[in-house]
Amino acid sequence: METSTEDAAQVPGGSAARAGAPVPAEPAAGATAAVVTAEAVSAVGTVGAREPAAGAPTSLSPSRAGDFMQCPLLYRFRVIDRLPEKPSEAATRGTLVHAVLERLFDAPAAERTAPRARSLVPGQWDRLREARPEVAELFRDDADGERLARWLAEAEQLVERWFTLEDPTRLEPAERELFVEAELASGLRLRGIIDRVDVAATGEVRIVDYKTGKAPRPEYAESALFQMKFYALVVWRLKKVVPRRLQLVYLGSGDVLTYDPVLADLERVERKLLALWEAIRLATETGDWRPRPTKLCGWCDHRAHCPEFGGTPPPYPLPVRASGSGG
Repeated sequence: METSTEDAAQVPGGSAARAGAPVPAEPAAGATAAVVTAEAVSAVGTVGAREPAAGAPTSLSPSRAGDFMQCPLLYRFRVIDRLPEKPSEAATRGTLVHAVLERLFDAPAAERTAPRARSLVPGQWDRLREARPEVAELFRDDADGERLARWLAEAEQLVERWFTLEDPTRLEPAERELFVEAELASGLRLRGIIDRVDVAATGEVRIVDYKTGKAPRPEYAESALFQMKFYALVVWRLKKVVPRRLQLVYLGSGDVLTYDPVLADLERVERKLLALWEAIRLATETGDWRPRPTKLCGWCDHRAHCPEFGGTPPPYPLPVRASGSGG
């Protein structure tokens, strides 16, 4: 997903698995598994409005893995310092569209129509504002409501475009917004939320993720598939089943990107994640989090704390050891 819902058990207000989702089959040797219901994750998100205490990272999600690969200092700001970030219109619209597509499957197959989906947008927006009051700040200066109306219309257009890419009357997802977690033999815990899991009568598994942006250019497709291979790895470790297909549905451009993984793909991803986690562990222990400037810095909420922009990071909240000392 494009939003922070992959870390729902860590970030207040995140999405969750629907209530009553069954626990997966026995985990693979050396891995433990967990599936969290909507009520459980909701409880985590209502502990209080204050930010959780800073602490060493204990797990890895696709979003946070992506953060570290993009910029280690950004990872620190989000995971260790837990610096607040303002909601954006694009990310909030993504959360809203995801909620609508999830809820549409509550209706009988014949009633899963584009008009019905569009009609869900206002109610899901109300629910989102109730769960995350800060998103209402996006339209505080919109006195006449024109900007909000345009934003909601854009969300409706994205929802409607989905019907040109998939036919929900022919789909019966096995899972929606499924929070999964697996602990590898190494001790690394992987976690995330899968938008949709389809299981064929033959037992073949398809993992589907909705994106409200545009499909990447071919040279960037591998980066886009990283998240999906991460999920496939978790499913394989939990069920000893390699998903038959990974599918990214880009509502912004009306494209569908598919990939059929093999076991070697997942083994490579696991090795990459283990190396990444070792780098995160070393940075956590030494406090050495290097900024990595890119064109994405222009959208970062933390430039005031970034040395690349003349800022100073907050005092490091964890004990450190000298970078040259032994582990």
